[in-house]
Amino acid sequence: MSPAFKDILDLLSSTAGRADLRECRHGIEKESLRTTPDGTLARTPHPSALGSALTHPSITTDYSEALIELITPVNTRLDSLFDSLDMTHRFVYAQLGDELLWTESMPCRLPADADIPIAWYGTSNVGTLKNVYRRGLAIRYGKAMQCIAGIHYNFSLPPSLWATLQEQAGDPRSAQDYQSDRYMAMIRNFRRYAWLLMYLFGASPAVCATFLQGRDHKLDRLGDNTLYLPYATSLRMSDLGYNNNAQSGLNVCYNTLDSYIQSMQEAIGLPFAAYDRMGTHDSNGQWQQLNTNLLQIENEFYSPIRPKRVTRSGEKPVHALASRGVEYIEVRCMDIDPFVPLGIEPATARFLDSFLLYCALHESPPLTEAGCTETGDNFALAVKRGREPGLQLSDGGESRSLVSWGEDLLDRIGECAVLLDGMHATQAYSQSLAAQRAKLADPSLTPSARVLEAIAGHDNSFFRFALEQSRAHRAHFADRPLDPATLAAYQAEAAASLAEQQAIEAADEVDFDTYVANYLSQGIDD
Repeated sequence: MSPAFKDILDLLSSTAGRADLRECRHGIEKESLRTTPDGTLARTPHPSALGSALTHPSITTDYSEALIELITPVNTRLDSLFDSLDMTHRFVYAQLGDELLWTESMPCRLPADADIPIAWYGTSNVGTLKNVYRRGLAIRYGKAMQCIAGIHYNFSLPPSLWATLQEQAGDPRSAQDYQSDRYMAMIRNFRRYAWLLMYLFGASPAVCATFLQGRDHKLDRLGDNTLYLPYATSLRMSDLGYNNNAQSGLNVCYNTLDSYIQSMQEAIGLPFAAYDRMGTHDSNGQWQQLNTNLLQIENEFYSPIRPKRVTRSGEKPVHALASRGVEYIEVRCMDIDPFVPLGIEPATARFLDSFLLYCALHESPPLTEAGCTETGDNFALAVKRGREPGLQLSDGGESRSLVSWGEDLLDRIGECAVLLDGMHATQAYSQSLAAQRAKLADPSLTPSARVLEAIAGHDNSFFRFALEQSRAHRAHFADRPLDPATLAAYQAEAAASLAEQQAIEAADEVDFDTYVANYLSQGIDD
């Protein structure tokens, strides 16, 4: 353990440090495709009983009208966080009729691309912008890729903790600049070690063959309609999923917040010939993408982690970061765990807290160009070959086995788990870390290996396994209806969101073309 890291742990073990750590904030965003009872994509509109996808704080859609997204309120307590996610699932299932929520990150049986419905957010300018952005994703990458689902885990350390660390370091910068700089350092460490999360929690080693119809791939066939790689952990995070070719040459720098913002602005302003040929409007004069550059907006950049700041209405994310600094980080590489009804379990969240705390507190030198390439290569190896016996990664240019490096990392992350145990008067964080250590010793315990084993038990069919899990999870929630008071509160929230959408639509004062021009022209000094 380095002296600086040990000093920080000692500081946070004090009474004041523990009080700061109790205020760490968490949030979960969980995506799921709505399907028919037989496992095909639902083509029904987002149920009105769930409220407005534009304005509801907890229930929305992502790319497709069928890709529902459930969002927890921000919480300092993991038990309250998971209780909230559970109740929202129970409310949603009460409104879905006989539809299911697909329990896998990789999609159900999809119709032809043209028949996958894009999410609709009403007629307001802000709602139309969200829809047009998604139309752009459709023509750029195809609709099927956008139907992949995942778990986003949001995490932040309290300003009081950053202030304590800043005082210890004697750093003279403003609190905002210091906090942003430390979050960017945290992101760099995350990128260095995210391959470990893919090994431990990746749960998408296989996919229904319908997902890749007409696309080149190098997957093996398993049964008649399943494709896979024998040692893969997360095909979702491979070049079959979000790491698409158009962005493969995009060099985003995380060494400072300013360099990150500059990278995003350059990508949003970089002309891209293939998109330019498509144009912003189709042959009927309808909007089909917001611009013809490499990225329409910064959210199009598919990264395993993002620096985040809550935006104001109509504000671009990069503008919010430039104006008010980094507020929290969003981990985007977590697959849905098909073996647990919520898609993620508290033990996973506890390990993530330990992992992220380690990334935040440990030294994090700037990444060189070679270092950026190395982190990307390690991540790619872990998602496609993570369980391969003897797999070697690169640590500062030196070959190192995934297992031995993972064990060393868990030793260091374990120091943070012990700190969190002491803060919460529990052993749960260390117990979660021990469970991850067991996965390194025995790859058959990883979710990806368990998925392949379960598929083998369903006649080598990804689809049959996923459909059975989806039906079982539906029963888990449907058999526990909400009490009348809680149900009424959810219904009132849904109704209020619909009213809010109508108010937004009535308040628009400019035409959509002007709105888009104003939105895209936001400068960081506005």
